[in-house]
Amino acid sequence: MVHRGMPRPEAQTLTKADLLAALVRVDSDVESSERALAMETEFRTRIESHVRNLPTSDAALAKFNTNPFVLMFYALQHGLTDIDQIAQAILPAKVFSSMETSAGRMVEAVVLPQYGWEFAPSEMHTSNSALDGKKMSEETLFLATLKSGPRCLNDEMSENFADTIVTHSEAWANESGAKKIDFTYGVLYGTKKQSNKKDWHILRNIARKMTSGVRETPENKWRCRFEKNGIDVTVTVRIGIELWDHIAGHDLAFVEICTALVRACVKPSEVRKGTREFAISDLHEIVSLEGIPRGFNTKIIQRSQIEWLFFFARHFCDVLDSGDLDSLSRSE
Repeated sequence: MVHRGMPRPEAQTLTKADLLAALVRVDSDVESSERALAMETEFRTRIESHVRNLPTSDAALAKFNTNPFVLMFYALQHGLTDIDQIAQAILPAKVFSSMETSAGRMVEAVVLPQYGWEFAPSEMHTSNSALDGKKMSEETLFLATLKSGPRCLNDEMSENFADTIVTHSEAWANESGAKKIDFTYGVLYGTKKQSNKKDWHILRNIARKMTSGVRETPENKWRCRFEKNGIDVTVTVRIGIELWDHIAGHDLAFVEICTALVRACVKPSEVRKGTREFAISDLHEIVSLEGIPRGFNTKIIQRSQIEWLFFFARHFCDVLDSGDLDSLSRSE
């Protein structure tokens, strides 16, 4: 259902040239490089610990929590005739599922402290259960709730978030001695165009629930503002790159995080040559190094890892194009 005042975001474009130019900035800035390397170490430690506890091929079937209906549908789709064929498919599927469950919390725990935020995991069904991060700056309390993807909310969750913010904002401010609250509903990756707009409905519900004190409505924008008992509260939806810019207070955080994860998870190798076939139709275009000057290189990311940088970054935009790759050689 389309509501009056719902924003219509345009497609967000990233260019490979801009990503690589930002990578050069990270490479040449000591503080930026140190943040990326610190996150790399923490990510690798946490990921390796998590992987050791994932289901393995010698685990009993019950540990995989499989859906028997889905298994049969999959068997038909792939024309399976041997039980071992589906057993081989179950393991990687469950590994992905388990990682998706834990990835968000891991990212929050590693990244937030690097940018001066307190990682604030809270018990469920408490006034703070909606909070994942917080930071005090002068008279403003910055708060964030972080969700893993742009389509993970439903109508009931949007309603509950609005209730929580309206009900508890005054208490949050008083606990920290703050006069203002800057609350972010943040999404770790994606774009506003990819959102199912249930996040925007949090803002709409807040404006609807406040019988007075609304200072800014969310009509055609991704924020609202209200005042309650002298506390000024701004609530903003921030998705993907915009979120990380806000968390860090600068525009290098996204590439620092990309760098940390690529370094933590992918070993450098020889750049593969010749024609490559991918199971996903547009993957070749996404990861292609074509047009990047041969002399382009950085200390922090090797050339073979640039494909992974592009692959990761594609999840934070609607369009990934080449941009002016020649500018990289001119800026060397």
